[in-house]
Amino acid sequence: MIAAVKGFRDVLPEESRRWQALEDAARELFLAYGFGEIRLPILERTELFARSVGETSDIVEKEMYGFIDRDGTSLTLRPEATASVARAYIEGNLGRADAQARLFYIGPMFRRERPQKGRYRQFYQIGAELLGRADPLADAELLLLLARYLERVGARETRLELNSLGDETCRPVYRERLRKFGERHLDVLCPDCHRRLERNPLRLLDCKVEACRQVMADAPVMRDSLCADCAAHLGQLRALLDQERVPYVMNFRIVRGLDYYRRTAFEVVAEGLGAQNAVGAGGRYDGLVAALGGPDVPGVGFALGLDRLGVATSAGALASGPAAVILPLEERAVGPAFALATRLRQQGLSVGLEPAGRSLKALLRSADRRGARLAVILGEEELQVGRATVRDLVRGQDRRQVLTLDASGPELASAVQALVGADG
Repeated sequence: MIAAVKGFRDVLPEESRRWQALEDAARELFLAYGFGEIRLPILERTELFARSVGETSDIVEKEMYGFIDRDGTSLTLRPEATASVARAYIEGNLGRADAQARLFYIGPMFRRERPQKGRYRQFYQIGAELLGRADPLADAELLLLLARYLERVGARETRLELNSLGDETCRPVYRERLRKFGERHLDVLCPDCHRRLERNPLRLLDCKVEACRQVMADAPVMRDSLCADCAAHLGQLRALLDQERVPYVMNFRIVRGLDYYRRTAFEVVAEGLGAQNAVGAGGRYDGLVAALGGPDVPGVGFALGLDRLGVATSAGALASGPAAVILPLEERAVGPAFALATRLRQQGLSVGLEPAGRSLKALLRSADRRGARLAVILGEEELQVGRATVRDLVRGQDRRQVLTLDASGPELASAVQALVGADG
């Protein structure tokens, strides 16, 4: 047998249904907040990520999947989507009529990380980006959207953590404080942190080595180096979140692994996922579009990992099985069962159809495994009277002769919907 590549996997139908529920909820809610869907290419020029994510980041140095194309161009499978959104904003001239653009995306990303629970080398994200706004209200609106989405999909065990990373005025001061702190602990820090100390001291806060994490627990925090403007931005954001009762906690040790972040930074963490418990993250990236050759346009956004979010939510409740499964008990019932399924499906209902030749007990077990609420039974007696027997698989009750086989599609669909909703 040829197995899947390490860190890559199949998303099988049961999990795929849960993901579909997460995606459908995102599309519905994001559209209500004025965000439009953008579909981005999987391949980008490598320089896009080197310039945006940062050449000293772990993503660029260790994790990207890249190759040289036949014409000599260096290409990379996208490790994240914000840089691609910024490129599309510039290339598509999306700020021509209105500098503000609200975009969301759903799709796969690729990083060569160590596979673990909920983390794969091909992983999937739902993300939203708001470009053209630098005010705290934009940050608050985005975080409210994020909180409402998590609430809608049942991510009740998640927690929003918030920080500020400062800007070009105050961050250099903080970097110098971190550099001096790291130099005092060189004998404990790992070789990677020695390199980070010289190239970008902020990366010290992102190290996963336990000894380094213990050292950095006592490192200076950005809060104590914020300039007046950054402190005011954070204060206004917190006031707006408090006004709308968006729950969050301050975590002054949050650091983003990407160079383009400024001021607002946040993570969504979940219980039960181990040490790497983040299911989403984001923040403000006011310098990114300009760094990629576009106008000086601010932005703020977030991304949620579908792989981890599927573990951390009760989205299975949204991703139910078919409304009904039709069970022909004999060969003579196959044609009428097929016709009944066709009419119901044409009315937009999700309907399963089992083959004949098995016992009623076996057919009911199959319908139950598929997560159906109703089993529609067609046997000799039902065919004689022209009405199907409907069994409620949740309550274990039969509702005899309630579906007239020669009724119109809309009448059948209405009857099934009423039965699905009855007592439930």
